[in-house]
Amino acid sequence: MTAIPEAAIALNRFGLGARPDEDPPDNARRYLLDQFEIYQPLTEPWDPLPASAGVLAADMLTQRDLRGQDPLVRSDALREQRAEQRDIYLQAVQIRAQSALLTPTPFIERLVHFWANHFALSVEKGAVIGLAGGFEAEAIRPHVLGRFEDLLMAVEQHPAMLLYLDQTTSIGPDSPAALRADRKGDKTGNKNPRGLNENFARETMELHTLGARTGYTQNDVTEFARALTGWGVAGPEQNPPRPVRAGDQPPPNAVPGAFRFFPALHQPGVRTVLGRQYAGQGEDQGLAILRDYAASPATARHIATKLARHFSQDTPAKALVDRLTETFIHQRGSLPALYRALVDAPETWAMPANKFKTPWEWLISGYRALGLRDVQDVNFSQLMTQLGQPVWRPGSPAGWDDIAAGWAAPDALVRRVELAQRMAFHAGNTSDPRVLARQILPGVLSETSATAISRAESPVSGLALLLVSPDFLRR
Repeated sequence: MTAIPEAAIALNRFGLGARPDEDPPDNARRYLLDQFEIYQPLTEPWDPLPASAGVLAADMLTQRDLRGQDPLVRSDALREQRAEQRDIYLQAVQIRAQSALLTPTPFIERLVHFWANHFALSVEKGAVIGLAGGFEAEAIRPHVLGRFEDLLMAVEQHPAMLLYLDQTTSIGPDSPAALRADRKGDKTGNKNPRGLNENFARETMELHTLGARTGYTQNDVTEFARALTGWGVAGPEQNPPRPVRAGDQPPPNAVPGAFRFFPALHQPGVRTVLGRQYAGQGEDQGLAILRDYAASPATARHIATKLARHFSQDTPAKALVDRLTETFIHQRGSLPALYRALVDAPETWAMPANKFKTPWEWLISGYRALGLRDVQDVNFSQLMTQLGQPVWRPGSPAGWDDIAAGWAAPDALVRRVELAQRMAFHAGNTSDPRVLARQILPGVLSETSATAISRAESPVSGLALLLVSPDFLRR
């Protein structure tokens, strides 16, 4: 079969990297669009992952049961609890890697990774460490082919995001709970230490929806934060059964560890955000504002710019951003419509490859290129930390950089060279690197890279050279 450059782009830029056991697609664009029909949100590797609500409920129960315990007993129990949560995190990283290596829908899998980074959270916050995998499984994967509004709602009401952005500590200053605490404080001399927290509102506006410098003011942030008061997580005192596996849908009531609205914490009154008044009370007030954010032209451009950057080049063409923005608006936030526009765009098929692979993209594509499918003997969490991009642990809610400047530093490249040698050794001498190079980079392998690989002193060295060649480092 004669490979064409479009096949390489479909496999390596839109997908997660070519595999030697798969022929390049005859029709690259049809190959990408057909994946919409066969995508399964949670494939077999995700089966063992526990549901976020169950993990969080168990955590809260432990915290409750340890109140008043001997300090040494409490310390030992909390240490054991942290170890269990870290084990869940490590398991989730392995599952994510296994899913990426085995997926029959690599284009959609890449989109899952894109949205997980757009709605970034970090396990640096201890309460999140056992929930990060469940967040991706429950909020991102089921909605990646739906509407942006539905994806947004699932994200913002997931317990991992609520905890990460401190929403569970936010109380309306004039809410019944705050007024009651003030009355108690008058009698005891102690004031309620919790109040309005704006982190969740600010990051939702700046990062998840409208984007920075799009005309909203500090007062808009504060008003949105007031509308969101009462959004929290159901405590262990709730009785309904909680989900067992990640992806299980909780029943529509106060499931321990799942989202719950607390009316007593909600700030009463009409809210004015971006010049519009929201008179609704309770949970619906925040939901109404989120729906307007989801439909905003500013959100459309923010999302369009990030998708264009991810699939074309670090500074995307304005014409591409404009077309994606119009698609988002006219198709009412339909994500498949956006993805089809990306596939139809000439800018996303341009050569040469302009996007420098992030560590995650490089590691996954490297394992796929070597034909490795089993992650059992590989500690992906450790490898990603060595490469400088620990999974679900970015430095801020803005997520990881999606431009070359963030990843192409000399010391970062040295780490890839060292790891490429280990990966090639792990793959063994079963592959001829000269043949493999043309299989996984069909039609785009440069003569310079081909020559260097052919002159390698051993097959292992040739495979390592392939993994750090300029052709492989970019997509």
